[in-house]
Amino acid sequence: ILIAGLLVLTLTLSIACNQKKEEPTAAVPDIDNEQIKIEIQAVEDAFAAVYNTGNIDSLSYYADDATSYFSGKMPLEGKEAIHQSIKEELANFNKGDKISFETKEVYVANDGKHVMEIGAYKFVDSTGAKLRSGNYFSLFEKRDGKYKCVRDMGNSEPSEPTAK
Repeated sequence: ILIAGLLVLTLTLSIACNQKKEEPTAAVPDIDNEQIKIEIQAVEDAFAAVYNTGNIDSLSYYADDATSYFSGKMPLEGKEAIHQSIKEELANFNKGDKISFETKEVYVANDGKHVMEIGAYKFVDSTGAKLRSGNYFSLFEKRDGKYKCVRDMGNSEPSEPTAK
């Protein structure tokens, strides 16, 4: 009985003292924030080019399930609703008015699949005079190898500086 007890004690201690083996972790891809910032700026430039030509039907900026929060509007759900809103806005523009977007910052998820962009936009007339400007946040998701906007929110800057 004594030998059996010592054997059970020895087995118990050896099992209890075994160190847990670490599971291999998935390799985190190298993320090049500057390269991704360049990619996002290219997406914004393509958006501006389509916007400026008025050919919104060729816009591939938004994912089908995107939601956009434009200043002064209820949330727009789905690419079709967003495109319709842009078409309505374009109907009020003068020929020669242009928009441009500037990617200021990007915050990239560890997997590189999601990117939060902070940017600024500016509308100018045909002479280059600023009509209005503002800022925005856009959340992109990489789908089929391309970044698509799934959420965005923007606001316009006041036309006149506010006194403090």
